[in-house]
Amino acid sequence: MKFTDGFWQMRDGVNASYATEIRDLRLDADRLTAHAAVKRVTRRGDTLNAPLITVEAYAAAEGVIGVRVTHLSGKRRPGPDFVLPGATGDSTATTREDGPAAELTSGPLTLRLPTEGGFGLEFLDADGRVLTSAGRKGTAFATVQDGGHHMFAQLAIGVGETIHGLGERFTPYVKNGQVVDMWQADGGTSSEQAYKNIPFYLSSRGYGVFVNHPGKVSFEVGSEAVGQVQFSVEDQTMEYFVVAGPTPKDVLTRYTALTGRPALPPAWSFGLWLTTSFTTNYDEATVTSFVDGMSERGIPLSVFHFDCFWMREYQWCDFEWDPQTFPDPEGMLARLKDKGLKICVWINPYIAQKSALYAEGAEKGYFVLTPEGDIWQWDKWQAGMALVDFTNPEATAWFQAKLKTLLDQGVDGFKTDFGERIPTDVVWHDGSDPERMHNYYTHLYNKAVFELLEKERGAGEAVLFARSATAGGQQFPVHWGGDCWSSFEAMAESLRGGLSLSLSGFGFWSHDIGGFEGTPDPGVFKRWLAFGLLSSHSRLHGSSSYRVPWEFGDEAVAVAKQFTELKHRLMPYLYGAAVEAHRTGVPTMRPMLLEFPDDPATRTVDRQYLLGADLLVAPVFSEDGQVEYYVPEGTWTHFLTGETVTGPAWHHGTHGFDSLPLLVRPGAVLPLGADASRPDGDWTQNLELRVYAPEGLGDFTRTVTVPDLTGAPAATYELVREGGTLRVTADTDRPYEVVVVGEASLEVVKG
Repeated sequence: MKFTDGFWQMRDGVNASYATEIRDLRLDADRLTAHAAVKRVTRRGDTLNAPLITVEAYAAAEGVIGVRVTHLSGKRRPGPDFVLPGATGDSTATTREDGPAAELTSGPLTLRLPTEGGFGLEFLDADGRVLTSAGRKGTAFATVQDGGHHMFAQLAIGVGETIHGLGERFTPYVKNGQVVDMWQADGGTSSEQAYKNIPFYLSSRGYGVFVNHPGKVSFEVGSEAVGQVQFSVEDQTMEYFVVAGPTPKDVLTRYTALTGRPALPPAWSFGLWLTTSFTTNYDEATVTSFVDGMSERGIPLSVFHFDCFWMREYQWCDFEWDPQTFPDPEGMLARLKDKGLKICVWINPYIAQKSALYAEGAEKGYFVLTPEGDIWQWDKWQAGMALVDFTNPEATAWFQAKLKTLLDQGVDGFKTDFGERIPTDVVWHDGSDPERMHNYYTHLYNKAVFELLEKERGAGEAVLFARSATAGGQQFPVHWGGDCWSSFEAMAESLRGGLSLSLSGFGFWSHDIGGFEGTPDPGVFKRWLAFGLLSSHSRLHGSSSYRVPWEFGDEAVAVAKQFTELKHRLMPYLYGAAVEAHRTGVPTMRPMLLEFPDDPATRTVDRQYLLGADLLVAPVFSEDGQVEYYVPEGTWTHFLTGETVTGPAWHHGTHGFDSLPLLVRPGAVLPLGADASRPDGDWTQNLELRVYAPEGLGDFTRTVTVPDLTGAPAATYELVREGGTLRVTADTDRPYEVVVVGEASLEVVKG
């Protein structure tokens, strides 16, 4: 929200009060508490008829400092609040008074608060460098004419500093100059609205900021005060955390420790998913023809998904198969599973009035109510739909019980659609604040479904395909990019959204290959296939038309087969990156900034990414194959052709539909599986270690650990290069092959 009219004046009806000078300061072992006047106090009379702002700073975790700013503390706080499993404090934190300043230090992060002169906050790294600061207008509240009360803060943006993240946003990747409101909406991928609003941003200077408020948070990223990130909430209190680096990876590791790490999805979920599409006509014969058609064409398929119309029209959700279209659901699912498939079905948290579950939920009080005590309903999406109240434990258990019936029938996972259109003129079972619940609802929804899957299928076997999320939602993967058009522009929008989500703590992300709305022309579809199958998760899905590859020609079939098999061969490498995301919070799909923070060119690159640490993927956004991409320092090798390119430099090229820039990092060792038919095979059997060692790299030592299907280490390989010899040892007796790319003269010695 903007409060000012230009640099000098306030907007009409707005009055702002800024923390101006400290009147009282207390130091404890791990926190500072200051009371700041909003004007200079030159005499005792100045203390009358004027507010104080209370500023509490504390060590929330090692390298994470929380700042809580309060005007009036007596406001009732009904919740909900983000659950922060990592906010356990820092027993090693210290405070001290250092001349005219007080300091709080936690790990590599120090907060400095001047005790003389004007009020301000400085956040310093381990070398004493100022990362960011809240200056004379940086800690404040504002009242507006309509009675609203807003707490806000301003943190400085340095020269050349770029701001990233804030959820899955389809607007420009660099957020500088943008107005970004945290407010869940079903706006598609072609607007400023977002399905996944995460009040966390990551700076190119090596720190992050998380605003601990689940409701509406308004960010002005250099868009009001151009040298500041301003964020505000309509409340009497606002809390934010500054998260230390020094690298962007370190920031994400600390942030996801604070808000929750991603679960590790099952290996089978990394294979190709195929759906019925949304409003197309389908029955078991249609589904079987799709599945058999994939097999006949040699395209490996791992998951089949049934979209909305597996249930009867007007009855979403009653969680019952349409008896006319699917008269034998248990038998059908068994027949599909005999073909080696996992099954996913579409759900949402809305109960239509025509559904038998509506009467049941209404009688038991499981729906969200209006202030008058009526069931809240509307006709958008489904006629007369009500909303399951997940703040009611009995309603949550009731919802889960309906899903368990589907699991017992043979379903393996759920596409948890929607969760964004949450009203604010309602009453929640637990008394939650409707404004704060608007964004937070999706967290309770996805949590309920994910926890059921873990209970019934076991840890490591749970997977969602979720559209909406808020902070902490990364714990319940996988998330997909929502409703996009079938165009190259939408393909690029989707990637921007995924990159921003990755820098917001989400380890796994997918999108609708070919686009959702409309029907892609064959060129768009084939280019999107390569992109989709080099994402963490890969799904063919559309709205009113099918997405089976043969609908787009024989070449599309060949491209689908080629890149699906390639992904399967990459699984020892890719699942290793997934394990890293699960353990550290560093995502599988990595914006260039994450791996190359010292290269300024990577800060704005938004049409490519790294898949894991060593594979650079540059999707082609044109039918004619023209593509430009940036290569960081060193000699990189095209995975598909063996050709090399050097950086740092921009490169241009032309690629057929069976190709794209897929570059391997200098010195990388890629473990490749022998089985291209499935994503969850025995990777250590006849493993290929492909060593990319272009001449001039020098001696090196590399250790490669290949996980098993649970994420535990299955085999570890150590590679030591000394001069012209590469010695390879392994802690497994399984046969493996070493292939050196780039140096034919390098002698390989095993053992």
